Amino acid sequence: MSRVKRNYTVEFKQKAVELSYVRGSVVEICRELDIPSSVLRRWRRESKDFGDNSLPGKGNPKLTDEQREIAELKKKLRNAELERDILKKAIAIFS
Repeated sequence: MSRVKRNYTVEFKQKAVELSYVRGSVVEICRELDIPSSVLRRWRRESKDFGDNSLPGKGNPKLTDEQREIAELKKKLRNAELERDILKKAIAIFS
C-alpha cells in the first residue's frame, strides 16, 4: 500500500508545533490533526533549530539569518566579478 504525500501550509505546521508545546503531547496532537508523529517531531526540531526560518515552502532551503546573509553576499560577489570581466573585455575591444 503506498501512502499519498500530503502538503501542509506553513501556517498549519506552525500551529501544530505550537499546539504540541502547549499541550505537551505530540501523539495526541498527531491523532487530532491526522498527521504522522514523525512529521510533527521533525517540524518541532526544525522550528527549534532554525527559528523563524523553519518550515519553509516546498523546495526552499532552511537557512539561519547568517547563512542567508552569506548566500546574499556570495551572489553579489558573483555579479560584481561578472561585471568586472565584461568591463575588461570591453576595454580590450576599444583599446
